[in-house]
Amino acid sequence: MQPPRPPSSSLPPLTWLRAFEASARHLSFTRAAAELNLTQSAISQHVRSLENFLGRELFIRKTRALELSEAGANYMPIVREAFDLIAAGTQAFTGDDQGRHLVLQCNMAFSVFWLSPRLPRLYERFPWLVLNIVTPIWDPERHASSAGTEIRFGRPNDMSAAAVRLTYDRFYPVCAPDYQDGAFDFGSATLLDCAGVTGSWGAWFKSQDLPFDRNHEINLASTYVIAMTAALNGAGMAMSHDTLAGGLLESGQLVRASDHSAELLENYFLMPPPSHASTPASRAFLEWLEGELPPV
Repeated sequence: MQPPRPPSSSLPPLTWLRAFEASARHLSFTRAAAELNLTQSAISQHVRSLENFLGRELFIRKTRALELSEAGANYMPIVREAFDLIAAGTQAFTGDDQGRHLVLQCNMAFSVFWLSPRLPRLYERFPWLVLNIVTPIWDPERHASSAGTEIRFGRPNDMSAAAVRLTYDRFYPVCAPDYQDGAFDFGSATLLDCAGVTGSWGAWFKSQDLPFDRNHEINLASTYVIAMTAALNGAGMAMSHDTLAGGLLESGQLVRASDHSAELLENYFLMPPPSHASTPASRAFLEWLEGELPPV
């Protein structure tokens, strides 16, 4: 007598799925039984129960051979992916990864222009570290809880008491070396800027007590990545700051369009994990980060 088929909204028992996955991988009930330490008849019964549950045959049974049916071939990747996901989640939950993994939520421009060029040094020092970099543009609070460590861009008053200030930046205009043939004419230049920050073109002119032509349109981008990449490709002058522009200026990919700079109110802050959530990966990353950044 076959067991009653569970309601369609429920999941098949794990034992049935394990029997199917092993049988499909080996194309043999006998070898699947040996792997799972069950009898061949038990494996066959589990698979038959799963077929009854699904209402489809998963195997074509021959005298001395076993083949996947079309339904079985389609179902196998789903079951395999589910087992892989459970295994990975269990490994992370139990700490079997030995704390190698770190989810880093990081400001996008910082990730592109500061962090990425230095990653070879990080991996050379900690080759066991597995880094997952997440870069939300807006509303970082929404995703922060899922990150092990965070680097955020903003004003000091907007940060929590746990935030650690990483930089003290000054801002200034930059452009490609051959832009305007090096003439640096602000009146005729295409001006590029990042929306929503205080280090703007208007603030830069004001810091010098210079008039700013309000009719001169500013090309705004939602992130410094867009504005600075446009400048790198000769599209105009972008307002930038030390942390982002430093490496590009040193390599000669960008040049400063003026010697004047002004203090940037926003800066980069580290949101470290609480002590109880610290892992070998987070500790290694923070140790490396401290050595890479100049003292503040």
